[in-house]
Amino acid sequence: MAHAVWTKLFSDASIRRSSQTMSVIAGNAYLYGGELQPREPVDSTVYRLAVGRDCVADSQISPLTTSSAPQPRVGAASTAINGKVYVFSGRGGIAMAPIEEAGSFWVLDPTPSGWSQVTPADPQSPYPVGRSYHTLANDGKDTIFLHAGCPEKGRLCDLWAFNIVTRQWRELASAPKPARGGTSIAYAEGKVFRMNGFDGNKEQGGTLDVFDPEKNVWNTITYLADGISGPSARSVSCLLSLHISGKPCLVTMFGEHDPSSLGHQGAGKMLADAWIFDIESQKWTKIEVDNEDVPQGRGWFDADVISGASQPSIVVHGGLAESNDRLGDVWRLDL
Repeated sequence: MAHAVWTKLFSDASIRRSSQTMSVIAGNAYLYGGELQPREPVDSTVYRLAVGRDCVADSQISPLTTSSAPQPRVGAASTAINGKVYVFSGRGGIAMAPIEEAGSFWVLDPTPSGWSQVTPADPQSPYPVGRSYHTLANDGKDTIFLHAGCPEKGRLCDLWAFNIVTRQWRELASAPKPARGGTSIAYAEGKVFRMNGFDGNKEQGGTLDVFDPEKNVWNTITYLADGISGPSARSVSCLLSLHISGKPCLVTMFGEHDPSSLGHQGAGKMLADAWIFDIESQKWTKIEVDNEDVPQGRGWFDADVISGASQPSIVVHGGLAESNDRLGDVWRLDL
C-alpha cells in the first residue's frame, strides 16, 4: 500500500464550478473557466489560489485583474510550461459550440497578470480543430501535447505537438481507439501516457497507452481494471506525473465511473479513490489515506502537481459531486 495525507486548504463559493482549468506555477494555482450551471460558462475571471505550504490564510484566493481575456468557456484544457499557463479551446457562446481559434493558445503570464494569444507561425499549416474535454501535457521544455476530446460532432483520438518557440503544430500518430472525451495524458520519462475517457457508450479502463515521440508509435500496457489490482474504468479524472520515493510515477484519481442518464445535465457515479503507477515496474498501487478528512468523490474537476514542494504533492480543485452539486473546495494530497 502507498500512504498519503489529504489536507483541505480552503473552500469558497466564488470558485465553485466544474469543467474548469487549473495549472500550478510556483506554489500558486491559476483557475479559469468552467460552469456553475450546466452549459452556462462562468465569466473570464482568473483566480490565483495559494496552494503551497507557506500560503497566507487571508490571501488564499485572489482574483487577477487582466487587461484582456479569452471568452468564457467550459471544457477547455490547460498546462503550465516555462512559467506560463497555456489554454486551448473549449466550448462557449450561445450555442455552446467548440471555440475555433485556428490552432491558437491563450497564454496567461502571472507576472504582469496578462493574457496574450499565441497563434501558429504559419496559418496555412494544419492545426487541431476546436474541441472540448480534451487534454494537454508538456515536456517541460518547449513542446505541448494535445489529445482527443469532443469537436462539433463525435469524439477524437488524434495527438498533436505544438512547439512554443517555433509556434508550429505537428500531427502525430493517433492513439489506439476508441476515440474519446474526458481522457487524460501525462508526460514522463520521455513518453506520453494516456488512460481513461468516455467513448460515447462507456468509460474506458484497463489500458495505459504509451506514446514514444521519437519513434512516433504507441504501445499499450494492460491491467485489470477491477478497483483492486488496478483503477476501475473512469472518465473526467486526471493523470499526473511526479517522482515518489525517487521513482518516476503517475497518479490518477477520482472521475466518473458510470454516466448519468441525463447526460451533461446530471452526475453519474463518482469515484473517490487515488492510484499510483510505478513506471519502472509497471504496477498499480492504491493510495491509502492516513486521515479521516478526505475529499468526496467527483469528476469534471482539475488537478496539478505542486512542483518544487518539499515532498510530492498534488492540488485538486472543484468539480461535480455525485449529488450534482458543483464544488468550490481546494485540497492538497501529500505523497
